[in-house]
Order: sequence, then C-alpha cells, then structure tokens
Amino acid sequence: MKKHTGEKPFSCNICGYKCIDKSNLWYHMKIHTAEKPFSCHICKYQCIQKSQLQSHMKIHTGEKPFSCNICEYKCIQKSDLQKHMKIHTGEKPFSCNICGYKCIDKSNLWYHMKIHTAEKPFSCDICKYQCIRKSQLQSHMKIHTGEKPFSCNICEYQCVEKRYLQKHMKIHTGKKPFSCNICEYKCVEKSYLQKHMKIHTGKKPFSCNICEYKCIEKSSLQRHMKIHTGEKPFSCNICEYKCIQKSDLQTHMKIHTGEKPFSCHICKYQCIRKIDLQRHMKIHTGEKPFSCHICEYKCIEKSSLQRHMKTHT
Repeated sequence: MKKHTGEKPFSCNICGYKCIDKSNLWYHMKIHTAEKPFSCHICKYQCIQKSQLQSHMKIHTGEKPFSCNICEYKCIQKSDLQKHMKIHTGEKPFSCNICGYKCIDKSNLWYHMKIHTAEKPFSCDICKYQCIRKSQLQSHMKIHTGEKPFSCNICEYQCVEKRYLQKHMKIHTGKKPFSCNICEYKCVEKSYLQKHMKIHTGKKPFSCNICEYKCIEKSSLQRHMKIHTGEKPFSCNICEYKCIQKSDLQTHMKIHTGEKPFSCHICKYQCIRKIDLQRHMKIHTGEKPFSCHICEYKCIEKSSLQRHMKTHT
C-alpha cells in the first residue's frame, strides 16, 4: 500500500535518500560505506546485491535470456528489454522542465539535468578532466594508462570502449543502416545522420562570439575557439609541430614514420589521409563537382574554385 500512498518511512541520515522498506535502505547505506560483499570469481567485479552478481555472471556465460520480438536485440536483464521496447514504441515518459528534452528512463533525465546545473561530480586526479558519469571517468582514465581492451579481429584497430569497436566493425561489414531521404548519404550511426541533415536545413546553432564562424556541433566550436586563444595542446615529440586536435597530431606523426595507409587501387598513389585518397580518386573518375556559375570552369576541389573566382573579380 505504501506504493499507492507514496509513503517512504525509511530515510538515509547522510544524503536524505528515502524508501519504502528497511531492506532498500540497508542496501543504500552500502553506497556510503563502499561495502561490496559480492564479488565475481572470474574478474574483479564487486557489487552490493546478490542479484547484481547473478546478472553480471551472464556476461561471462554469454547468456541473454531476454529478446525483442521486433528486432534482433537480446539482453541479460528484463529491465533492459523493457527500456529497449520504448525505442520501438517511441515512448519517452521522462522530460526536462527546462529545455523539453525527453528520454526513455529516469536515470538519463537525472544525468541530463546536470547539463543545466553544470555539475560534474567526477574528476580525473591526473588532468583537469571532469564529467557527469562515473563510466565516463573510467573510460577517460584509460587515456592515461594507455589501456585499449577492445580489439578488432580483422585489422589492428584497438579502442577504449566496446561501443567504439562496434562502430568500427561496421567499416568491415560495409553496413550503413541510416540514410538521408534527400540525398544519397548513408552512415553507420543515427548521430551521424542527424548531423548530416543540418547540411540540408542550413542550421548552425553554435556561433563564435569573436568572429562570424558558425557550426553544426558544439565540439567544432570548441576546436574553433582555440584559434582565437592560440592554444595548441598537442605537440610532436620529434619536431616543433603543435596542433589543436589529437587526430591532427596522429596524422602528422605519419610524416616521421613514413606510413601511408591509404593507397589507390588503380595507380601507385599512396597517402596519409583518407580525404587525400578520396580527392585523388576523382582524377581517375573524372569527377569535377565544383563549377563556376559565370564560365564553364569545373574542378575537383572547392579551394580551386575559390581561386578561380578571383579571376572574375
């Protein structure tokens, strides 16, 4: 009956947590004491409840007793399946009272609200990194340790998180389940498609307060701002090269190693970047996607067209 009345007679004297029965409070108090009496005999996993350990052991056995009757999704816990089914129904019962954000479960809303409060309770003790979730901090720490526990069984790719490996494997399968209904663009992830659609709408919600630069993503704006601050946090340990992005440094290092991972299947051309190979292939295809609206000039690159346009002015 306490569920119906909303009565929660048991409360924590440390954080104010309230619950219906004494056993829930007993388990809650272990969060404050950090006591985890149940442990896995295969890995280092420890937990508060026996039921949590039983669920965890299914990771090692590979058992996924709950499955979706619409798609191929399978999972360990019934609660995960219930959450998954909301994807098919489109149900998002939890919403933010500040920005209108909606989500499937209460925990996602709880994390979302920290965006508005700017609260980042987890911080790295090596660098200045701070984050909302404990799992984000655990992933971040692997940057410092160099640990990459997930690896591709086809190529030499290694990564910090399982989700990155799952994304990478789609490169080998060629699977691109998300497609644009306006152009022929196809991609691996829904987030990529959402980003792409902004090209068609012309929407650029993030803008620089110093110059007229506008962009689709917050991360792009953060990178752009380093142009104004002059900040170049990534530096080469061989030469004096410094840059804004880690990916630029990784590309630069290939100059020193002589590595050219991208090669043309028609001629002997090899290069460091995928984008350079894509540009090169247009030589063989004869494709010239950029054209002058004044004369008949056509070219492979946008920069070449920009140079050409100056001849008309």
